[in-house]
Amino acid sequence: MSTANRLYALDGAKIIIDSQWLIFGENRKLTAPCPVFLIEHSRGLVLFDTGVAPEAWDDPVAVYGQGLLDVCNLVLPPENRLDRQLANFGYTAADVTHVVVSHGHWDHTGGMYLFPQAQMYMSIEDMRYSFWPDPMYAGFFRNGADLERTRSFQWNPLRWDLDLFGDGSIQIIRTPGHTEGELSMLVKLPSRNFLLTADSVHVRSQIDQVSPCPVDMNAAASIQSIQRMTQLAAAHQADIWVMHDEDDWARLGGTDGYK
Repeated sequence: MSTANRLYALDGAKIIIDSQWLIFGENRKLTAPCPVFLIEHSRGLVLFDTGVAPEAWDDPVAVYGQGLLDVCNLVLPPENRLDRQLANFGYTAADVTHVVVSHGHWDHTGGMYLFPQAQMYMSIEDMRYSFWPDPMYAGFFRNGADLERTRSFQWNPLRWDLDLFGDGSIQIIRTPGHTEGELSMLVKLPSRNFLLTADSVHVRSQIDQVSPCPVDMNAAASIQSIQRMTQLAAAHQADIWVMHDEDDWARLGGTDGYK
């Protein structure tokens, strides 16, 4: 079985949000990082998620509206815009060959338009929800705006797990619950393996307590996905990286990459 060559965690926007949106029974302010992951493989350069829209760095209200920003206070360090983060590791958007979008929420889809040359992957369910979300969940999607900009791109709608290069090194895992088509990613490196959760969980305590998020679309499916991630991590001796967990970012992020 082969491995990917290297994994980089690209720092992005931060969201300051009341914990009651993410954790049952809590009421405190959380600072949730919004990283993007870049994976070098002999057959291509893979991006997992695309973060907040780069134009939001100039005018977040124009991009997302004041209503959303009243709930999710965005912190946008200038150096963390996606194109600048790619440049930090010697790449441009044109170098990315594969983009995997974990789900259709606004803080994961904002930079998709930067990659017209890439093979694009998202679950078939989240592609639908991005355009036609149920009213209760509509505030988490941009009413198709991000997908509309990529309509002519090379899309690969996913209905199942996918071993991206057929060698076990980068596996797209279906972990529904937060959205109907939520995706996680298993990355195998020469010295270390990671299971990147995306929003299958938002904070590590959800794994410890096997607890869904209050705004998950399907709580029962979330519980099953948490159990699946735990089993996969154990089977592959992978470290679970909870993408929005500030302690996980402090522990694992901010490095020159893993290989």
